[in-house]
Amino acid sequence: MGLRRPPYAFTRNGVAMLSSVLRSQTAVGVNIKIMRAFTAIPQLVNNNAQMIQRIFNIEQHQQDTDEKIDAIIEKIENFSPKLLPEQIFQTGCVWDAWSYISDLVRSAQQRIVLIDNFVDDRVLSLLTKRADGVIATIHTRYSEQFLTDLKKHNEQYPEITFVQLPHRNHDRFLIVDNKAYLLGASVKDIGTGLCAVTELTASPETILEMLK
Repeated sequence: MGLRRPPYAFTRNGVAMLSSVLRSQTAVGVNIKIMRAFTAIPQLVNNNAQMIQRIFNIEQHQQDTDEKIDAIIEKIENFSPKLLPEQIFQTGCVWDAWSYISDLVRSAQQRIVLIDNFVDDRVLSLLTKRADGVIATIHTRYSEQFLTDLKKHNEQYPEITFVQLPHRNHDRFLIVDNKAYLLGASVKDIGTGLCAVTELTASPETILEMLK
């Protein structure tokens, strides 16, 4: 191979041949150590191979488990009711309408703004379903009873801000983050009569600006 110097390594067979030539006590001792090392190497490789196979099996099992979990979650999402941008509730569908509005409240991540002429303590209870850190504001008409209820509510639960409507509004609106919904009835009465909830293309800021 054109080596200028002899190699500093022996194969197992080379060590066996060397042991037949060298007879000193030091040479025999070194020979024994080298042979033990050669014997240990296949065992080490075999043990590592088994460990690698075990790790592979664990990863494969984890992958199968993840795929099953993803499939279960997908089925749950497919069967779970989704927040449609438009809903119409027949007269008497009080629970369905209330559940839909509740889901809208729960879906908020930043803010909830309700614009409604007629609000009572039921609306305050509804807004307690919002996530932590979500700001809630109610634009409504002045009512001594409502302000009393609001004060008691704010003493125990995250604050809800009251804003006096500058003038009477015909329609009701619910703003959830960056989406605005037109409500066909006051939240406290939703579902008692035929009504609809529709997601608007107009931005929430456009509606809030018109309240001034």
